[in-house]
Amino acid sequence: MDKQLLRNIAQRLMADDKGLLAMDESVATCNKRFAEAGIPQTEEYRRKYREMIVTTPGLGECISGAILFDETTKQAANDGTPFIDLLVKGGIIPGIKLDEGAKAQPAFPGEKVTEGLDGLRERLKVYVAQGIKFAKWRAVITIADDTPTDGSIYANAHALARYAALCQEAGIVPIVEPEVLMDGSHSIERCFEVTERVLHIVFEVLIQQRIYLEGMILKPNMVVSGLDAAVQADVEQVADATVECLLRCVPAAVPGVAFLSGGQAAQDASAHLNAMHIKYNDKLPWALTFSFARAVQQPAMEYWAGKDENVSVAQQLLYKRASINNAARRGEYTPAIEA
Repeated sequence: MDKQLLRNIAQRLMADDKGLLAMDESVATCNKRFAEAGIPQTEEYRRKYREMIVTTPGLGECISGAILFDETTKQAANDGTPFIDLLVKGGIIPGIKLDEGAKAQPAFPGEKVTEGLDGLRERLKVYVAQGIKFAKWRAVITIADDTPTDGSIYANAHALARYAALCQEAGIVPIVEPEVLMDGSHSIERCFEVTERVLHIVFEVLIQQRIYLEGMILKPNMVVSGLDAAVQADVEQVADATVECLLRCVPAAVPGVAFLSGGQAAQDASAHLNAMHIKYNDKLPWALTFSFARAVQQPAMEYWAGKDENVSVAQQLLYKRASINNAARRGEYTPAIEA
C-alpha cells in the first residue's frame, strides 16, 4: 500500500470548495430517468448524455472528481477522445463505481447486502491501467420497525471494508458509502439513531481490516426525516443532527466527508450543506462537501431531453447547479442564487 499516494489523492478530491459528481448511474437507473424525461433508452443516448456532462465548460472549477459507471469508462466523445481523458484535461479526477448492486440478504427479510467482491482485485488492475484514481461502493440500509439489524449492518460493513482494502492495495482511494435511506415515515431522531449505529459499526470494521483512514473518503447520508414523515425537520435541525452524528462517529484522520443527496430536492441538499458550514465550519476535523447525482444533474438532463440543440443551455444549468453547491460548501448559499 502506498499511503502517501492514497493520502494525496484523497486530499486533492477534498481540496478548495469543490465536490464530487456522481455520474455513475447503472444502465437500469439511467434508462429509468431517461424514460421519465422522454429520452430514448439506448447506449448511444447514454453516451451523448455523458458527453454533455464531461464537456461542460468550466466544470473542473466546481468538481474535483467524477464517479463513473463501467460503461462510461469505455465511451468517448464524438471526436474519439475517451471520456476519462476529457475529465483529466478538465482538471477532474476520474473515479469508478465498483459495487454490483444491493441484493436481498438471506435470512434477513427486508434487508440487503451489496455484491461485487468476486474478481474485484482483477477488475481494479484494469481500472488502474485506464487512469482511475478513486472508487465507490454503496451499502443500502433501510429503516423500518424491525430494521436495520446488526447482522445486516455488519455484513455490509465487512463488504465495504474488504472493498476498501482491495482498493488501497491497488493504489485507488475508496469512497465508503453506507446509505441510510430516506424512504419511510421515521422521525429525524430515528434517522440519527440508525445512522449513528451504522457509522460506528462501519468504522469498527474498517479499523479491524486495517484500512488506512487518511486514504479514504466517507459518503454518508444526511440525518433527515423520512420522506413520508408527518413532521419534516427544518434546515437547522438537519444541520445540527448531521454534524453531531458525524462528530460522534467519524475519526478525525478521515480527510473528507462527501454527502450523498439521497433523494433530497436539490435546493434542500444545498441548504443543508450550507447550514453545516455556517454553524460548524471551524469545528469540523474533516472537509465536508457534496457527492451529488440528481441534485446536480437533474435540471440539465431534463432540459437536454436528448436533443443536440439543447446541449449548451443544459451545460450551463449543470455548471450553475455545481457552483451553487460550491457556494454551500463556503457557507454562502442563499435561495436568491437559485434564480
